Amino acid sequence: MRLPAPLIPGRLVRRYKRFLADVELGDGSVVTAHTPNTGSMRQCAVPGHRVLVSRSDNPRRKLGYTLELIEVGGFWVDTHTHRTNRVVEEALRGDAISELIGWQVTPEHAYGESRIDFLLEKDDSKALVEVKNVTLTCRPAVACFPDAVTLRGQKHLHELMRARNDGYRAVIFFLVQRGEAKAFCPADEIDPVYGQLLRQAQAEGVEILAYRSRVSAEDNRVDVRLPVLLD
Repeated sequence: MRLPAPLIPGRLVRRYKRFLADVELGDGSVVTAHTPNTGSMRQCAVPGHRVLVSRSDNPRRKLGYTLELIEVGGFWVDTHTHRTNRVVEEALRGDAISELIGWQVTPEHAYGESRIDFLLEKDDSKALVEVKNVTLTCRPAVACFPDAVTLRGQKHLHELMRARNDGYRAVIFFLVQRGEAKAFCPADEIDPVYGQLLRQAQAEGVEILAYRSRVSAEDNRVDVRLPVLLD
């Protein structure tokens, strides 16, 4: 998926009030950028890290800049959570995810008490796919989720287990934005309940897919599958 262009380089001064980030641009000026990520952004929202921001001339916007990418460990990390589903949708429609090839894709499907990210249909089969954005590593080269306790994420796992019992194919899809990651695991030390539910979901037939993205200053795309470590 193409990113906004042109992106403007800078360095993160601070992230605060969840949606705000002060960024020092190359000319020394400091601007306040919108941060489209409600998570903790631990390891990413670190003062001094290189960032890329976009600029909008829309007069209706309170903030003209948006924080798009943060450099962590030599790799660009896409922390823009509103873009995550679009990256995965592009991959689904382009048959770039080998386990999910040839399905008709419908975003934002109401199921139970939730809106699941994607409904997939093929012949007489239906699948529900819930996507999670992963920007944290819990140990070297192992990405993990979540970066904070997530009641919403726990609820989604319950819904996927219910869907599996109702005859759907059910998939939890982790889009790993850390370029150094070679595997994925649940962040048990941060949210042990989520980790337990993820293991329960797998035992009840919910598929766990983790794919690393390939992020550059120009685009973000689904790249390679990562092993999932649950032991």
